[in-house]
Amino acid sequence: MNLVSIIRIPVPKEFDFSVNLDYLARSPNECLYRIKDGKLYKSIPVGSETPLFEVSGDETGYLVVRSMDGDIDWNEEISGAITAYVREWFDLDNDLTPFYDLSRTDDILNGVVHRLYGLRNMGIPDLFEALCWGIIGQQINLAFAYTLKRRFVESFGRKVGHGDFACWLFPTPQDIASLSVSDIADLKMTTKKSEYLIGVARLLVDGEISKDKLLKAASFKDAEKMLVAIRGIGPWTANYVLMRCLRYPAAFPIDDVGLHNAIKSVLEMDKKPTVAHIRELSAGWANWEAYATFYLWRVLY
Repeated sequence: MNLVSIIRIPVPKEFDFSVNLDYLARSPNECLYRIKDGKLYKSIPVGSETPLFEVSGDETGYLVVRSMDGDIDWNEEISGAITAYVREWFDLDNDLTPFYDLSRTDDILNGVVHRLYGLRNMGIPDLFEALCWGIIGQQINLAFAYTLKRRFVESFGRKVGHGDFACWLFPTPQDIASLSVSDIADLKMTTKKSEYLIGVARLLVDGEISKDKLLKAASFKDAEKMLVAIRGIGPWTANYVLMRCLRYPAAFPIDDVGLHNAIKSVLEMDKKPTVAHIRELSAGWANWEAYATFYLWRVLY
């Protein structure tokens, strides 16, 4: 068997590790990964294993992924799973050239994209995590959302790793499906959000919804309809999941307050634009709405 403890992943020209690391470092309450000395540490479940790895950038166009599990080398299954996870997490397979081309003539995106060159739509590869994060973040500020997520993860997830490199694994649907509302509400989560989180977990456990089913939907709009049919998932949460987990390029949470404030800031407007006005302003973003939104969010967060 071919054993490896270091993986080198090529990255596109339109990629800057430091810009993405800066995005990932935006909250001190993040517990699913660690950042130290310009390096990123994370664990993912692979079968019965939970390999902890370090990601760093180099100057030759690669991400360097190194085992943090001491003398235990990764086998081909683990190294393959980590490579796939990192590529999806950093959205490395997406050619951003058309997005950067359109941004050069766009009054909103031009300066933003130039300033954040190399930023990727950092993903949430796990569907349950993406759905939960969308639900938790509904109608609250980002700082409190991170606080609630940390409470949720540290109450029902699992700690892995060692020392300064210890991090948490997000709870599985099986961890949450059997809980009562009071189990989650005790974390200062609203009753409704607690119900939604348990409901989503049960749908995933029962196979009523899955990442594969959503990706096989006939169209982006069909996938959106599948999500909004779930109790607690409205258009904003659906589009958040569609852009961060399922990578639909046309996902567009157009009602998002942060998006409105970012456009107001970039264009130096006296008041936030209306949704109708945003539709006009975004006419040239077709099939890049998700990336435009992600870059504009970064203006504020």
